[in-house]
Amino acid sequence: MEKTFKKYLESKGLTKQSSERMQGDLLRLLNWCEKENLEPEQAGYRDMIGYVKYLQQRKVKQRTVQIYLGSIKHYYNWLVKRGIREDNPLRNIEIKGIKRKLLYDIIKMNELENLYHRFEIPEQDEKKQNQNWYQLQQLTAKRNKAMLGLMIWQGITTTELQKLTTSELKLREGNIEIPGGKRSNPRTLKLEAHQVLDLMEYNLETRKALLAKSGKETDKLFVTSGKGNNRLTGAISYLIEKLNKLNPRITSTNQIRASVITHWLKLYNLRKTQYMAGHRYVSSTESYLVNDLDDLSEDISKYHPF
Repeated sequence: MEKTFKKYLESKGLTKQSSERMQGDLLRLLNWCEKENLEPEQAGYRDMIGYVKYLQQRKVKQRTVQIYLGSIKHYYNWLVKRGIREDNPLRNIEIKGIKRKLLYDIIKMNELENLYHRFEIPEQDEKKQNQNWYQLQQLTAKRNKAMLGLMIWQGITTTELQKLTTSELKLREGNIEIPGGKRSNPRTLKLEAHQVLDLMEYNLETRKALLAKSGKETDKLFVTSGKGNNRLTGAISYLIEKLNKLNPRITSTNQIRASVITHWLKLYNLRKTQYMAGHRYVSSTESYLVNDLDDLSEDISKYHPF
């Protein structure tokens, strides 16, 4: 059990900058408690409401107040974990009144799956098959379709696509292991039957052919054909262009991921969706709930509890 709040924040995997900011937000509360003759460890709901009023009187922006409370929630969670108190006084306090826009134009899952099945791979052509440009077109199309499948069924991000290695693709088990990062947790997700054969062909044949053309040696799962770095930025931009022609509503990989997470929220509870999405905090998953309202254009609520 972490004996200091700083150690607790470090155990959450926060960056040094975020940890220092949160400790500063806590110090701000402690100074206020001292002025009000309050014991911060024993502060209750009404005390927290008083602190929020104090911040608002000082013209602190609502978004900033929300950030301060997020840091303080960590502090009280730490006290609960240590057995110093039984509850978090901020549990039922949420600063609303912050204008939120609909995250993305959400594409239904059957439309996304249709995109995958309509994604064309150039057919064998006796007249063109010996042309280098045509061979490359076939190889990159197969790679792009494999990446698209992971975006649709596993909600993978472009950063994660870039980092995946061949050892993390578990075709025999029918799974893929997605490593965590600074802002994401690792997870193991099931591969869908629709994509297994395409991934198998890509991994065993297409990938090797692309590496042969580039002369590169790497354990990265998705590779480019150029001799330079292995960044997938250009490949993903080209993929989105192709998808936009199939469905003009498609605008970005972030939109695809948002659509997938919104679909998961209809099937699973928050915690399972959080795991599948790789979100470090459940609040990140909750932010996608706004997309589940078909007629929502923006979410504007009154300040709570004022």
